[in-house]
Amino acid sequence: MTVINQSAADLIDIWFMAQQYNQPANGIYLRSLGAAGTVTGSKHLLIAPAMTVMVDCGLFQGIKALRERNWDKPPVDPANVGAMVLTHAHLDHCGYIPLFVKNGYNGPIYMSGPTRDLTEIVLRDCAKLQEEDAARANRHGFSKHHPAQPLYTVKDVEKALPLFKVCAIKTSIKLHQQLSFSLYPAGHIPGACSVKFDCYGKKILFSGDIGREHSELLPPPEPLQDADFVLMETTYGDRLHSASDTGQEMALVINDTLFHKGNILIPCFAVGRAQEVMHLIHRLKQQNAIPKVIPVYLDSPMAASAGKVLLHHPQWFSIDEKECARMFSEVTINEDYEQTKKIIRRRGSKIILAASGMLTGGRVLEYLKHYLTDNRNMILLIGFQAEGTRGRALQNKAGELKIHGNYYPVKAVVKEIEGLSAHADQRELLNWLRQFAGSHPRVFLVHGEPGAQDTFRVKVKDELGLDTLIMQPDVPVLLFEGSTAEKTS
Repeated sequence: MTVINQSAADLIDIWFMAQQYNQPANGIYLRSLGAAGTVTGSKHLLIAPAMTVMVDCGLFQGIKALRERNWDKPPVDPANVGAMVLTHAHLDHCGYIPLFVKNGYNGPIYMSGPTRDLTEIVLRDCAKLQEEDAARANRHGFSKHHPAQPLYTVKDVEKALPLFKVCAIKTSIKLHQQLSFSLYPAGHIPGACSVKFDCYGKKILFSGDIGREHSELLPPPEPLQDADFVLMETTYGDRLHSASDTGQEMALVINDTLFHKGNILIPCFAVGRAQEVMHLIHRLKQQNAIPKVIPVYLDSPMAASAGKVLLHHPQWFSIDEKECARMFSEVTINEDYEQTKKIIRRRGSKIILAASGMLTGGRVLEYLKHYLTDNRNMILLIGFQAEGTRGRALQNKAGELKIHGNYYPVKAVVKEIEGLSAHADQRELLNWLRQFAGSHPRVFLVHGEPGAQDTFRVKVKDELGLDTLIMQPDVPVLLFEGSTAEKTS
């Protein structure tokens, strides 16, 4: 493995940062450029004299004030970041990569095999949607920008792809004489990993998104051992998922909607959640808990592509390849927008899985336009809904939704099944952190809304007795300093 050296510009940046915040220039720092006080836009810097490394490079989603931050100039010079490590392929963790490269980043981007394949799909799809949205805005004149421009294009994505580097899990990757890292499966979605750095003799762990202890498709997060510092997500830091049987809940929802001759629309993330729900529906049909004849549609080109990719990585699943193939065989996959209109017009009840999971865009909006206004239909929420999204509005019992400039009254039944979330709940987060309690790490909380983070901070202090800090946006935190962090030649 080639050792990457810190540039003079890097070291000057570190010196100026140390002067600004009255901190030592030979220190090791954490700095969160995103997912600090919010659940989106994950971008975390590990800043050392040897090198600055970015963990994740995601887009902000949700409320307009957050989304507008995607257009801001990066708060650090991308050319001065020596390496990037990606935890998983969700847009709020990988979606900013093309812009970061466009603004000057040219280092390696390390990730697991499934994450590499899925990230390409996610980024291409995101760029395509942005190009289409800009074109639609220009045709219909509903943008205040003239002309409307996409955040980035498919060509920008293609410039970033050669930087992707696949890493074997649980294998040390050396970045510098004093800096290396390893990936450990974290559940959540196929390919998702936590990142453990060995940095000047200290162990620094970035959790990424932590998966469930019991999942329909995925093994639980890989057990880890000691750590000196832990930066962890807190999406559900203040909530416990329902203890009821998820399969029974799903069967009840489906059968009740079928009795009323309605349709079931399940907005889901194309990577991970769609496949998990497909398997649950397959299992319910096999158990005769729901009618085997009910048609199931997966209407998401990205989910279809992701499904094909995941079939090539069976080692990341807790089910065998035959079971996985049977699950896909029972679903009609649609990749054609014109066919979407035919599915909507098709008579009779049906189950439709469509992206996006928080109703921010994509095919699901076409179904919403037709299904929201009919009280026989069911809109089933299955994952986290960020503030400012249509999903959060439905969760909060909104009376109407704005879609493509028009308002639609919410008459359909809206229900949430928490047990299908890909994120660990408060109890599971505490269990995950408990494995490090013996080494008494300092804990830094990110990827959560303020209330969830503060609730979890108190829980960690009371139950585990660990020193815990909530990260603030763009404020560097000194981890350690001294002879162990001196620059080496």
